Order: sequence, then C-alpha cells, then structure tokens
Amino acid sequence: MTGRIEDHGIIGDLHTAALVDRDGTIDWLCLPRFDSAACFASLLGTAKHGFWRIAPIGAGQADRRWYRGDTLILEHVWDTPDGSVKVIDFMPPSSGQHDVVRVVEGLSGRVPMHSELRLRFDYGRSVPWVHRENGLIVGVAGPDSVALHCEVPTYGRALTTHSDFIVGEGDRVSFVLAWGPSHDPPEAPVDAFEALESTEKFWTDWAAQCTYDGPYRDAVMRSLVTLKALTYEPTGGIVAAPTTSLPEGIGGVRNWDYRYCWLRDSAFTLDALIRSGYVDEARAWRDWLIRAIGGDPGDLQIMYGISGERRLQEYEIDWLPGYEGSSPVRVGNAAAEQLQIDVYGEVIDTLARARQHGLPLERHVWALQEKLLQHLERAWTEPDEGIWEIRGPRRHFVHSKVMAWVAADRAVAALQGDGAGGQPDRWKALRATIMDDVLKHGYDADRNTFTQSYGHPALDAALLQIPIVGFLPPDDPRVVGTVDAVEKELCTDSGLVLRYRTEHDVDGLPGDEGAFLACSFWLVEALHLTGRTERARELFEHLLGLRNDLGLLAEEFDPRINRMVGNFPQALSHIPLVTAAYLLSELPGPATGHA
Repeated sequence: MTGRIEDHGIIGDLHTAALVDRDGTIDWLCLPRFDSAACFASLLGTAKHGFWRIAPIGAGQADRRWYRGDTLILEHVWDTPDGSVKVIDFMPPSSGQHDVVRVVEGLSGRVPMHSELRLRFDYGRSVPWVHRENGLIVGVAGPDSVALHCEVPTYGRALTTHSDFIVGEGDRVSFVLAWGPSHDPPEAPVDAFEALESTEKFWTDWAAQCTYDGPYRDAVMRSLVTLKALTYEPTGGIVAAPTTSLPEGIGGVRNWDYRYCWLRDSAFTLDALIRSGYVDEARAWRDWLIRAIGGDPGDLQIMYGISGERRLQEYEIDWLPGYEGSSPVRVGNAAAEQLQIDVYGEVIDTLARARQHGLPLERHVWALQEKLLQHLERAWTEPDEGIWEIRGPRRHFVHSKVMAWVAADRAVAALQGDGAGGQPDRWKALRATIMDDVLKHGYDADRNTFTQSYGHPALDAALLQIPIVGFLPPDDPRVVGTVDAVEKELCTDSGLVLRYRTEHDVDGLPGDEGAFLACSFWLVEALHLTGRTERARELFEHLLGLRNDLGLLAEEFDPRINRMVGNFPQALSHIPLVTAAYLLSELPGPATGHA
C-alpha cells in the first residue's frame, strides 16, 4: 500500500522529479519531464501501476532517513537483525541524461536485500517489452525506453525485474535507471559513484550562495532547495508541484494537476529565491516569462507548460483509482483558461522586486509591462475566477482588485525610480480609482473587515495580502479588523487557516479540504506586520512542526486527520515559509507600499 503523502521525499535532476516513500519505494516518476507521463504511478493507484523498491528482505519502513547536507541526495537506513544498510537515492542534475541512481551501502553485518522494479509507462497503463541489450535490461513502450544497469544478477517474474543480493559492511552496490527515446540505442549509464560526488558538489555549491543568515536557516535552506528542485532548468520555468491529483480532501474530487507553471506561484518563488541571492534563477524565470506571455496581453494565461505551452487540456485517467481512492485522476488543467486578474499584479510586482535586486529595467521588459497595464486598465473591472480558481460563477474578488492596484502601484514606482519613460500620472490615476472602488465595494464597515468579493459577506484568506503588498498600512484599523476576522472565521481549532469556507459554495465543487498552508504563513506575516509578533512567531513555529522529517510540506494540512493533503511537495507552501522567516528574522527584503 502506498504510504502517506508526508511519508515521501523528493529527488530530482532539474528536469523532473521522483517521490520516494519511507519504505524505499519510488512510487511516482515522470520521464523525461515533470509533465511527461509517469512510468511509476503506484502513488495514484496500486503496485500494478509501476514502482521500484529497494529494501532489506522482509523489512518495512526505514528506521532513519535524511538529506545529505543541503543537497537533494536522500538516504534511508534500516537496522535489521542481520545488520544495518543504507540506500542512497538521487538524480544527477545537468548530466545530459535522465538517470535515477540508487546505491546500496552496507553499514554493518550482512543484510539480504531485494530490488523489485515494475515499469509501467503511460501512467501505469503500458507494460513495456523488456529485453537484454549490451549488458543492460531495457524496457520499451511506444516513444519511451528505460535501461537498467546494476551490479548484481536480475531475473524476471510476473512482468517485473527482481534482484536478490547480500551487502556486507563496506560493500556498495549501484543501480542506474536511465531514460531515452525508444528510437535511439540505450546510452551508456553514468558511473554511479562519480555521479554521487558530482551531484553532492552541485547542490552544496548552489546552497552556499544563499544569503539568509537568520535563526531559521535549516528550514529556509531546505525550502529553497525544494524550490530549486521544482525548476525546469532548460527554460527556467517553475512547476507548482511535481505531482498530479493528490487530493485536497481524502476520498474527494478536488484533485488537480500541478505540474505546470502558474505565473502567481512562479512569481512568488522568484521572490523567495532572489531575496536569498539567487539572481541567475531570477533572470532565467524572467526570460521564461517574457517568452511565455509574449503576444496580446489579453491572451495572458494564469499558467503555462514548462516550456511555455498554452494548451493544457484537462482529461481524466480512468484506469488509475486515485490516491486512497480519491478520484478522478486528472492530467492537464482547465484552469489555464480562466480569467484571474490578480496575476497581472503578481507578475509586475515580481519584476519590480527583481529590479530592486539588481536586474536592470530593460526596455523590452518595460514595454511588456506597459502592454499588460494597458490591458489591465480595461480588464480590472471585470469579474473573474480569482486566486483560488473557482469553478463556479465569476465574482468581483477583492484580492483580484487589490492585485490590480499593485500592478499600477509598482508601475508608478518603476517610472519614478528608473526614469523609464511612460505615463506615471496615468497609472497613478488607475491606482487611485482601484483603491476607491475596493474601499467602497469590498469593505464591510459593520464588521470592520474586507470581504471575499463584492456583495458577499464571506471571508477569504487572500485578504491577508492587503498589508503584505502595501495596499493599506498595517496599522490601519480596517487591516487589523480584517486580520482579526480571518483568525476568527477561517482558523481551525489548531490555528491553521482555511482559504475560505467551502460551505458557502463559492467554488462550485462538492466536499471540503484541509487548511491551506500558504494562507497560514500569510497569517504569520500579517500578525507580525500588525504588531503581534509573539503570536506570529508561535504560529510560525507550529507550521514548521508540520513539516515532515525531511522538511517538506504539501499544499494543505487536514487537522481532522492530522495528515498532509494536496500535491507534494508544494511550492506555494515553501515560498511563504521563506518570506515569513525573513520577516521574523528582521532581515531585509524587497520594499512594499506605494509611491
């Protein structure tokens, strides 16, 4: 049976990623890209849908596990009656190939081991033709080919490749699984031990560039490494998560494909990386953005494929039963066709932050922003689907309007600060108009709180962004009242924050969901900004305690069952962890507020 969501670790090569269960099973892997079809899909089904397990014979979950330093090299240790053994899992980045490397290392005694490799292409549907070729075990199905190189004998049984072997103290046995297009001959496998050394150097050197030097360094560094792992290096695109259809409520239908680049999530990721000193990632993302959204600003999508693809058609995979029976399993995401006004603000705000950290305001970049602003000048008055991608009727969401204000505000600051030309008075007027509209229609004076949307009394945790983005100062009574209202109406008994109350039927979907971790971190920031730092720090420490033993977070946490839910690991959970850590550490970050 597949383990809990939080029982997993992630390994990756900056092209794709695999999830490794605590029992030594890789139960999710898409090759060669994040958005490719999975060759191991038992995470969303059963063992028959593909997996690869290496563990001591008869053993269950590992006794201990960790990442090697600030790397993406994952190590599991089992202590058995026969001795202790370690399995080291990683994917070499920038090797030019797509390899999963597993090294079994004997620590003491003599431990009987078993490897069980069940390849199933096309999300568990296609059984490959497996044969031996030039000393490799090769599996082929359609366009995909995977070759296994290992140092111990193998045998086939029930359409699965097995290996039984014993490791003694000091022994090291390597396995390398390499993907290639089926029309090409299999490439020679990488040397596992050289690859281990180079992979450790890559991540150690990358982590050494981090400029954060506060009390939460370990948590911040693990979050940054995770965000880097979600980056598609060839283009600079950043996926929201490496998985699809992990449910927001166990057994429910709120199951979405997150293996794409949301402009919002990518922008937030860029903010976390750039304030930590990773300017190269900022430049790569900005270049990806310009390519992806080039053309008519009216055609701006909320998300794109990792190479900038626009068509992300959503469909269901009926042969996978879903994680713990949570169906349907979806590939693609129909939300790509939604109107979400807030992304204009998030994109322009992030470009402004990048500029503050040393990326110049190049003429073609400003020209793109002007086009976006000109479109937003007309579009901000329209109802939209909002930040949470509702699948019900469009509304005038307050957060969307606030982020439209942010777009105009950052444009004014750019023109005043950099002398890029343009029309600052025009954007000042737009900024003032939007603010007046929000204060008139989005604020409930009787309850002293902003509301989720115009004409509706329900609350939305996205309102916590109001002081964070500088729409109003933190000491404004309307801001304090809104933070208090969110705490009162959207917090669970455990102090975590719901996005909104699903019983208000705003999203057009049945069932409910867990507490949204990003919103909980936003509450940390809002509490601190409104002068309640002790409560903010207590909540932050509580949130850190929800991470699994590897420092990873899913999209949500369900306090009713004390489990993580949603796609994993989730960029939008790790990003505000980093920004909240900076805030609580009183370390500098990009300025907010308007000019």
